[in-house]
Amino acid sequence: MRIALSADHRGQDTMNQIATVLRAGEHNVIELAVDDRWPSDYPDKAFPVAAAVAHGDVDMGILVDGCGIGMSIAANKVKGVRAALVHDEVGAEMSRRQMNANVLCIPADMLGQRVIERIVAMWIKTGFEGGRHSRRVEKIAMIEDGADPTEHADSGAATE
Repeated sequence: MRIALSADHRGQDTMNQIATVLRAGEHNVIELAVDDRWPSDYPDKAFPVAAAVAHGDVDMGILVDGCGIGMSIAANKVKGVRAALVHDEVGAEMSRRQMNANVLCIPADMLGQRVIERIVAMWIKTGFEGGRHSRRVEKIAMIEDGADPTEHADSGAATE
């Protein structure tokens, strides 16, 4: 799997550890927007990964900053990106299974390295369930295009 990674100055060490674990798992890791500027701005780090995911240059992206919020907001501005800020394995699984998240945002200052590694492992191994969730992901794409998601053909009251 091709996975793009980036981090701001708060997440750099965590990103390096994630990259090491992913490479050991034989994933193709591509580190983007890596430089020695301190401090660095999270939008500058989020955009190259989000763009690579949106353009299909990589399969997934992982972004790391202090609290994860900035990376998540910035990445979600790129059309086609569904970035999820995740704090535990359940969130990792649900973000992939139900929302088909393609960018994982990790809060380096809030979680220990073992927890982060478990989150990353769960996120990568979980696939999209599809079914009723596909309709919901399609509605997210409608919002990206400026359309009202209630105008979706299947926008009747959700029963599931």
